[in-house]
Amino acid sequence: MISQTRMISATLFVALLMISVSVLAMDPATLYHERTCIACHGAEGKQPVMEEYPKLAGQAEAYLLTQMKDIKNGYRTNAHSVAMQNVMHLVSDEEIAVLAKWLSSLPE
Repeated sequence: MISQTRMISATLFVALLMISVSVLAMDPATLYHERTCIACHGAEGKQPVMEEYPKLAGQAEAYLLTQMKDIKNGYRTNAHSVAMQNVMHLVSDEEIAVLAKWLSSLPE
């Protein structure tokens, strides 16, 4: 008979594995469109619709990750980030990581 500790450990391991697989399975380009990033930042983060919006392609991954998390958590509240807060609550931390990695890998 499996002990309760072993059962819990096995369950946690499977849950972590499933989370990792789901993050790896995310297509960043599709995610970028589904989370409406394209609406303001343009195709592949290269052509923002307003001059004031940043180009995202080619930015440092750590910078993108920090900015998205700060906006999502309400730490960054300048004029344009307020509009982005309305979207960021729909984006999970795992999705933020996938988007930051993908955007940083794109040429400027």
